[in-house]
Amino acid sequence: MSGIGSRLRQERERLGLSQKVFGEIGGVEANAQGKYENGGRAPKADYLSRVAARGVDILYVLTGNSTPLQLENLSQIEEKVLGDYRAMFKEDQDAIRRLTATLAEHSYLSNGKIKLQPQDS
Repeated sequence: MSGIGSRLRQERERLGLSQKVFGEIGGVEANAQGKYENGGRAPKADYLSRVAARGVDILYVLTGNSTPLQLENLSQIEEKVLGDYRAMFKEDQDAIRRLTATLAEHSYLSNGKIKLQPQDS
C-alpha cells in the first residue's frame, strides 16, 4: 500500500495542491488524504475517479506505470503552449508550473468544482 500512497502524494505534489484541497477534490477530509498518502488507508474507487477527473494519472498511482501521453489529442493551442514551454529555461518552466498549479487551485476553490475548458482547435 505504501507504493500507492507514495505515488498518490507525488501526483498531488505534481498538481501543486495541498492535502486539504486534494482531499476536497476526492471528497475526503485532509486527515483521510494523509492516511492514503502514508499507506494507512486505501482509497476507494469513487475517490480515485474524482481525482482522475482533476488530472491524476490513476494508472501510475495503482501500478507505478505512467499512462502514455497521446499527443495526437492535443489541440493546436495546446501544442503551441507545450512547444513554448519546452523552449524555456528550466527556471522559467518551474515558474510556469507554479503559476498553473496556483491558478488551478484558485479555480477549484472559487468554483467549488473542476472547471472543464472547451478544446480550441
